[in-house]
Amino acid sequence: MSAPTTSTSPQRLGGWIAVLCFFIVVFEGYDIVALGATIPMLTDPDVGGFSVGAMNWVNTFSLIGVGVGAAFMGRLADRFGRRRPLLLAVLVFSIFTLVFPLMPSAFLMGLVRFIAGLGLGGCMPVALALMQENAPVGRRALANNLPMVGYHLGAVLASLAGKAAGVHWSLLYYLGGGLGLALLALLWFKLPDSEVAAADERTSAMDVLKPKYLRSSIGLWIAAFMGLVLVYGLNAWLPKIMGAAGYPVADSLTMLFVLNLGAIAGLIISAYAADAKGIKLISLLWFAASAVFLLLLAVPFGSQVLLTAILFVTGIFVFSAQCLMYVYAGHVYPRDMVATGIGLASGIGRFGAIIGPYVTGLMVAAGTAYPGAFFLYGGAALIAVLVIAQIPKPKSA
Repeated sequence: MSAPTTSTSPQRLGGWIAVLCFFIVVFEGYDIVALGATIPMLTDPDVGGFSVGAMNWVNTFSLIGVGVGAAFMGRLADRFGRRRPLLLAVLVFSIFTLVFPLMPSAFLMGLVRFIAGLGLGGCMPVALALMQENAPVGRRALANNLPMVGYHLGAVLASLAGKAAGVHWSLLYYLGGGLGLALLALLWFKLPDSEVAAADERTSAMDVLKPKYLRSSIGLWIAAFMGLVLVYGLNAWLPKIMGAAGYPVADSLTMLFVLNLGAIAGLIISAYAADAKGIKLISLLWFAASAVFLLLLAVPFGSQVLLTAILFVTGIFVFSAQCLMYVYAGHVYPRDMVATGIGLASGIGRFGAIIGPYVTGLMVAAGTAYPGAFFLYGGAALIAVLVIAQIPKPKSA
């Protein structure tokens, strides 16, 4: 897969990279919320007929695939350039998303979601590395967070599509896979390759554990873990959690929509704040605010308007706190290690994306998800505050 020949100017090339990375990240948000939005249908005895436990395992296999894909593909992107690993990742995700609704059992659903996750997980670290290395001076956080707006746009679209599809849940996956193939064609013609380091200048994945990176690497991994406990736990199970609190399914899906609208606003606000005030300070503030608002959601609200407002503000902090960890990686590692650093933070952090939804699923099955899940999420955010506090402040931030 050689890079296409093009006479595009550097300015227009940067614009194309931004657009392509934006749509790449849309798919991760769409995919995770598509499953969360369809779980109520899949576990409905009159529609899917699957148990909550079976769907919990399907979700877990999917997230394992995403974690492996993120860690592996980030390293490939630093070793072989950005283009070929990204094309492969989008192809795998699209094909196996399309075939997911055709699977007749929970086991096969989990297997297909695992393979789709390999592709999906590989997309984000490569896309974010592309954006950060093409960012103007002093705009690294903005370059990172702008495509992440696409994540939450995808989440919003999946929420709306889930409400519109109703019992016809398979339409969400046909739409996601079909749009993925359309994006693959666009990437083939518009995405150039990046320079690859000479053999004697190449780094290895183990370089992130060198003494000058060790504290930062471990801190980023733990914070990413905790951040993804929040992101994936909420996106996968919020409709069920709020349903357990007595809200109708339709209202619970609306809450998921509101949460992700807040996330979009938070990405822009946190990006400008991090570029202006420094990545460490804003990361600490964002995780601390996440803890406060998540714990607040454990308190019953008599007013639907007030609850909606609290959910919106919670979205502002929770989702962008996690995204700031990828910005932090861009400040910590040199250019030829950025995709590896982001990929490892994302990949190792995905254990949080596995454990968060899995433990929440157990709580749902046991009837303790409300308010217990919000205590779990608030505690995870507080742990992230503690580990970020010990990470050395990057010289470039």
